[in-house]
Amino acid sequence: MAEQTMLDKITSLAKRRGFVFPSSEIYGGFAAVYDYGHYGTLLKNNIRDAWWKAMMERREDIVGLDSAIFMHPTTWKASGHVENFDDPQIDCRKCKTRMQADHVLELYGISANKMPLEFINEELNKMRGATKLKCQVCGSTDITSAKNFSQMVKSNLGSPTDELSEKNVVYLRPETCGGIYLEYKNTLASTRVRMPFGIAQIGKAFRNEIVARQFIFRTREFEQMEMQYFMHPQMVKEKYEMWKETRWSWYLQYGMTEKDIRWHKHKKLSHYASKAYDIEYDFRSLGGFKEVEGIHARGDWDLTQHGKFSGQDMSYFDEKTKERFIPHIVETSAGLNRLLLMFLDKAYVEESIPNTGDEAKEETRTVLKFDKRLAPIKAAVFPLLKNKPELVAKAREIFDGLKEQFMCEFDDNGNVGKRYRRQDEIGTPYCLTVDFETLTDDMVTVRDRDTMLQERIKIKDLKNYLKERLNN
Repeated sequence: MAEQTMLDKITSLAKRRGFVFPSSEIYGGFAAVYDYGHYGTLLKNNIRDAWWKAMMERREDIVGLDSAIFMHPTTWKASGHVENFDDPQIDCRKCKTRMQADHVLELYGISANKMPLEFINEELNKMRGATKLKCQVCGSTDITSAKNFSQMVKSNLGSPTDELSEKNVVYLRPETCGGIYLEYKNTLASTRVRMPFGIAQIGKAFRNEIVARQFIFRTREFEQMEMQYFMHPQMVKEKYEMWKETRWSWYLQYGMTEKDIRWHKHKKLSHYASKAYDIEYDFRSLGGFKEVEGIHARGDWDLTQHGKFSGQDMSYFDEKTKERFIPHIVETSAGLNRLLLMFLDKAYVEESIPNTGDEAKEETRTVLKFDKRLAPIKAAVFPLLKNKPELVAKAREIFDGLKEQFMCEFDDNGNVGKRYRRQDEIGTPYCLTVDFETLTDDMVTVRDRDTMLQERIKIKDLKNYLKERLNN
């Protein structure tokens, strides 16, 4: 049997412990679409809440938004998505495998990201002439030329019997920022924000990927956490550097080190951008650094385009300076699903520990060492034995007292050692065991996930004990 890769291990753990499931698995699955189980949902929500607190709740210059997935079709014409949101597709005529042409070229050291189709086909023909162009699955050399493949996911609103035409077609948004630009004027009119200010949003986006692989890193349905910061053009340099520093610091606050992440500067910029950097994380499971967040200086292009297509005035009048201008935008955009995979990748640890049955032997435990603020379950409460009603009742009493303040779990299935292992794989920071001594001294044994050290804590002190450690 082939040795499991890190991605195999994380994928297996994610399914076994209820973090991530393949969608529609009973029908054979649905490619590049995933469902989030109980612990995955809790983890995702904790990451989302940590971002939301940092980006909106703790700042006076940013407000929130939850815009619709469906928007007027002209939105995507104005933004350029209808005409330009394409990837170059090639196909194997033998096994019908689809491939993304620029990714294939990159395997041979040819940088073709965002390059014109003519350039891509010219490079493909060179490889064809040298018999280097082969199917990545079956090895056939019978490969088509590249053609544009739209990443926009089409739908229609109204009668399902209506013919899908350009007149009634709508799109599932490919990114969430479109809704922010459309509600820029309403936000100014309905809140007290003034330049510079930001609008933050978390929501679903959809892309019709040619090839979506690498577990939840690249999927057709995903969640974005985006913030668009509006400002006077002269502020862009200062605010761009401020947002780079702010976002970099957020990753360090939640367990990343300076070695785990790096900056990647875009060499080829979109026509509207003046600066573009990505924060990349060194994924052990994906074999190197991959993008998790982008920070882009978008200029005034978005508001100008929507003003042109809608006929609305998108300018801002500064009452202090008496100046009217189209705001420039700095964007921060992170993929929530990618961050979840990043935190799983960072937290996953296999370590040798003494075998509880024979001290001369060792066993390997798998543990998710999440930042404790992000852990899905904060504390698990065990009765030592499930067939002793007095222990179960006391454990239930403690559990009921903690669950109002902390996300807790009651666990009486199997021996305590197995329960520890199960909670380790979930990433639970603290396990609380109620034993016979508890009935006389009102103390429980608290076991730390990372050190496995145990200490006796008075029941009345548990809330403060957990609060201090979980918020530190």
